[in-house]
Amino acid sequence: MLAPFALIAPATAAPPTAAATHGQLHVCGVRLCDDQRRAVQLRGMSTHGLQWYSQCVNDRSMDALAGDWGADVMRISMYVQEDGYETDPEGFTNRVSTLIDEVTERGMYAIVDWHMLDPGDPYHNLARAKTFFTEIARRHNAKTNLLYEIANEPNGVPWSRIKSYAEELIPVIRAVDPETPILVGTRAWSSLGVSDGANESEVVADPVNASNIMYTFHFYAASHRDEYLAALSRAADRIPVFVTEFGTQEYTGDGPNDFTMAQRYLDLMAAKQISWTNWNYSDDFRSGAVFETGTCPNGPFTTPERLKPSGEWIRARIR
Repeated sequence: MLAPFALIAPATAAPPTAAATHGQLHVCGVRLCDDQRRAVQLRGMSTHGLQWYSQCVNDRSMDALAGDWGADVMRISMYVQEDGYETDPEGFTNRVSTLIDEVTERGMYAIVDWHMLDPGDPYHNLARAKTFFTEIARRHNAKTNLLYEIANEPNGVPWSRIKSYAEELIPVIRAVDPETPILVGTRAWSSLGVSDGANESEVVADPVNASNIMYTFHFYAASHRDEYLAALSRAADRIPVFVTEFGTQEYTGDGPNDFTMAQRYLDLMAAKQISWTNWNYSDDFRSGAVFETGTCPNGPFTTPERLKPSGEWIRARIR
């Protein structure tokens, strides 16, 4: 017999996702802001190259990243060369497009990463970039959870050439998608020029002639020390910066972790509300991959025994 006043616990509503909370992002001053003009710091992970580690980006791993890890953003890393986009433009465009939809379903932001690396001159891939971003923007311009990263790590060319590339490509994207923030790579592997003996002053003095853009900075804590940290700190006070790639290891994405130096970077980025994605969400053998080799595609993606030291460390800081 039922008690006359049986109590039923109310269902607990899921907390709002990052994309639901912040809506359409845009650049305001030197910060990334949400649809209420509040500064926002996104924290999340970058995939490894889709041509190599696509099996690590599946329903279970993405559920883990959005839920257990609590990430705000996933960077979809699509190499252009190295058996990437240029080998199958239609196939890679469709793969990225599908991942955008899957990231969107989980309430995260998606960075569409045009992962040009070698050759380092972004003009080598300008025509391809125009084709790719036009199609991605055509399919997804109604979404409010995107950012476009148009040149991963330019290298071997001066800032003036990177700037010129951006000023040719950005209007093509804007013709289809006028609102999504665009992330522009900086000189010397997106080090703001530091790896070539320069610094952020060249970008500050000669910025890209476009609105709603940010500049990218990459670092690897065991290799990139105080000079790089200081450049990031100064730059963030003058220009909008997004750290779309970093690791706790050496610049190769491998070797010993330097968690002390990495924490100094994270403290700075928290203080200045600089958004970031860590490299990388895969089971590659290198120390920079967060999962032990063999974890993908089945996981588990949340338990410490399948996480490398860098994975445990970064998961704790995203959470």
